[in-house]
Amino acid sequence: MTGPNHYLTEPAADAAIDTACRVLRLPTMRAQFPDLVARAEREQLSYRGFLAELLMSECEDRDRRRSERRIRAAGFPRQKWLSDFDYSANPNVVPAVINNLATCEWVKKGEPLCLIGDSGTGKSHLLIGLATAAAMEGHRVRYALAAKLVNELVEAADEKQLSKTIARYGRVDLLCIDELGYLELDRRGAEMLFQVLTEREEKNSVAITSNESFGGWTKTFTDPRLCAAIVDRLTFNGAIIETGTESYRLAQTKAKLERTHARTV
Repeated sequence: MTGPNHYLTEPAADAAIDTACRVLRLPTMRAQFPDLVARAEREQLSYRGFLAELLMSECEDRDRRRSERRIRAAGFPRQKWLSDFDYSANPNVVPAVINNLATCEWVKKGEPLCLIGDSGTGKSHLLIGLATAAAMEGHRVRYALAAKLVNELVEAADEKQLSKTIARYGRVDLLCIDELGYLELDRRGAEMLFQVLTEREEKNSVAITSNESFGGWTKTFTDPRLCAAIVDRLTFNGAIIETGTESYRLAQTKAKLERTHARTV
């Protein structure tokens, strides 16, 4: 222990700082300390300025790691960013609308979002991109394919774990249900999905994609009254984005083939 008139040598101070960072679990400060010391000496930072730089680097890195954990926990099948979406390939999607949704106010308010359009029009890209933005803003997000979610609910019911499973899906801030409307659901599966939506109603957000307009949902939910109730849950105070019918994935593939053909001729 050093007394008031005893000072650590620089190597001893460096070792003490390294140990303290380990004990206090400050990995970023430990890693960046040598570079920040050199910069502070070079730029003649004040003690306060140097301490602020150290602490901010730790805070920023912790925020980044938390965001990464939330994105991993969401269970996205692939990484998609809004910045990569090609608006020129799909004029049905208005950038200003997406940019407004990217602020995540709708998630804070617990409002729903529906992305409706044919395959290849960018629905899943927008869903995952918006959900990733929500995770980075600090919201708990969960992604599920509609068919897999219903199967999970049915299995949970068979194991008498349905209430626990519904509660788990009810707790996240944003539940993303992809590919709703691709498969017909029996009444039991549809009712369980309805229970999940009811659990979240006007509390936490649900975002869905579907290749069917709402009028065609009776093919998925064969009970008309249940279908109407589900549509009501997913549209009340929500945003509806129609991505259209022309697949830009197909258009890109055709354009690529045409370019390849032109080079070989």
